[in-house]
Amino acid sequence: MADTCEITVSPAKHDVLGSAREWLARDGRVALATVIETWGSAPVPVGGQLAIAADGGFAGSVSGGCIEGEVITEAEEILASGKLKVLEFGVADETAWRVGLPCGGRVKILLERLDRDGGLAILDRALAARDGRRGLVVRTRLSDGLRQVYERDDSDLPADVAARFRTGKSSLQETPDGAVFIHALIPPARIVAIGATHIAQLLAQIALVTGYEIVVVDPRTAFATPERFPGVRVEADWPEAALARLGLDPYTALAVLAHVSHIDDEALKAALRSDCLYIGALGSSRNHAKRLERLKAAGFSEAELKRIKSPIGIEIGAQSPAEIALAVMAEIVHAVRGDKPKKVAAAA
Repeated sequence: MADTCEITVSPAKHDVLGSAREWLARDGRVALATVIETWGSAPVPVGGQLAIAADGGFAGSVSGGCIEGEVITEAEEILASGKLKVLEFGVADETAWRVGLPCGGRVKILLERLDRDGGLAILDRALAARDGRRGLVVRTRLSDGLRQVYERDDSDLPADVAARFRTGKSSLQETPDGAVFIHALIPPARIVAIGATHIAQLLAQIALVTGYEIVVVDPRTAFATPERFPGVRVEADWPEAALARLGLDPYTALAVLAHVSHIDDEALKAALRSDCLYIGALGSSRNHAKRLERLKAAGFSEAELKRIKSPIGIEIGAQSPAEIALAVMAEIVHAVRGDKPKKVAAAA
């Protein structure tokens, strides 16, 4: 059975769609290779992409380097003919050792040409949806390359498409009209940490290593400094104002770590009014009970308050700030991937 990919955790090292758009505008054509199915130990998940320019330049990856040369060679023909092609590589193929997949993995790749007419509009729409953190789903019929493009706010979304905006999964499906690849182009998962604390510093390091974008918010200017959070966006402002600028979308996790009630509560109120994917708050069970009473008094229902994970983090027996940060990151990853983590039992 084919693997599927979930919410994309980070943008590629090279901006595949941005590069494709640049080359298409310059040359009038560009080849785009997309992983549409994998088996075994294929190194790139479904949805991974490689853009190939007419002059041989490329960006992205469909195998981590194993088969790119073969795909680029095939792309030369596609750029000339414009005919869509499906490639398959695996250990059973006579080219397995030559292209570098002797480890048992198999991968199926859709290789297509985008032309200036139509292609620019699709790429512009995809880039705008990405930059606006809205997401996009592209449905491509393999028999003829017919594409249908959907945005999250479109009315009457097909059920199989609507589900992709929730799960971020891309997959190849058989339909009465033939094989169709449904590609979910979902914004990178993002963490907003409230409170520029020691735990937040450690969480930021783990998040960056893991490939997550993270923003730290704290009105205390002595805490919220670039020096304390190198390589991280820092908002030295109150949560209400900062979150209004940032937006709390379905691909954003909120980790409330200030442990200061008037800072924490402001952030939690904003999160509870949003459709962000995760809300977690630092504090003991006793402190959380007091927090819930304050939020109830502010008009939030029991059902709404159940969205808050507190004490924050999965149960790993964490004691040190680094261990707590690790537990928080693990719980966020579970939320992004759609699993149900254990609830933490001890106070942070």
